[in-house]
Amino acid sequence: MATLKVKKEGFSQEADSMKMNRIRPMTNVGFNALFVVLSLMCIIPVIFVFIISISSEDSLRLMGYSFFPMELSGKAYEFLWNERGTIFQAFKISVIVTVLGTILGLILTTSMGYVLSRPQYRLKRFYTWMVFIPMIFNGGMVANYVVVSNFLGLNDTLGALIFPLAVSSFNIIICKTFFRTTIPDSLIESAKLDGATQFTIFTRIVVPISKPVFATIGLFLTFGYWNDWFQSSLYISNSKLVSLQALLNNMMKNLEYIANNPGAGLTLQQYKNSMPTESVRMAIAIVIVVPIACAYPFFQKYFISGLTIGAVKG
Repeated sequence: MATLKVKKEGFSQEADSMKMNRIRPMTNVGFNALFVVLSLMCIIPVIFVFIISISSEDSLRLMGYSFFPMELSGKAYEFLWNERGTIFQAFKISVIVTVLGTILGLILTTSMGYVLSRPQYRLKRFYTWMVFIPMIFNGGMVANYVVVSNFLGLNDTLGALIFPLAVSSFNIIICKTFFRTTIPDSLIESAKLDGATQFTIFTRIVVPISKPVFATIGLFLTFGYWNDWFQSSLYISNSKLVSLQALLNNMMKNLEYIANNPGAGLTLQQYKNSMPTESVRMAIAIVIVVPIACAYPFFQKYFISGLTIGAVKG
């Protein structure tokens, strides 16, 4: 009887808990409507940019930007194909910088976050402040330029596009919080008793069970490197090292940038006249967006788990 009574109380508590956590139908409809609106806010601009990229110049001149252009044209993508040497070179630079920068950033960020998460580390407080202060106070663009250009001499090198963005205080704090709240101290201590070094513990034990934080930081770094154009504008004067995003930015500021092509066989004015100005800008924007959009689904599973890093567990 006592056992039956306990079971009934357990079922009653579970039913009460389910009742309290149940979402009302109208509330559920409201949430679904909100998510649909948010999804459309993300998707519609991309569709709009694509429509502009396949609109003719005459249609853009007469009607402006429109979802229903007067005439469709593939001249923008044809122009990009004719300029594939310049476009593909910039695309290759963006891919190289993104891949190398993400790998380097992951190694530096996660290793430093793990070190700062260990309570036995003697310099933990000092380095925590060293990481935290730059997140609030920044040396500014002039200081960054002096260090990268004058002290390190990285002008016109891939290092100028990779090193300044490799480590972020915010990302280190995320890693530190994850390792501190997820990796039990008893697990680390037992590995030490078995004779494992800190490097072995990190690579053989910590890394395999920390996929969410690696995916989250990797996604942040990938987006940061892929969308960056500012480093190119500061440190790169060699046209062969300009990234795809910097190329788009230069085109938006100065249409003659891409027209300065010695192998075109046309005068500058003829080249400009044959260039679809507005649609080609949108076409390059599509070229930039598509690769990173295709990469996101591979990170999605772990990225969603990484969003709960540092959350209070019930």
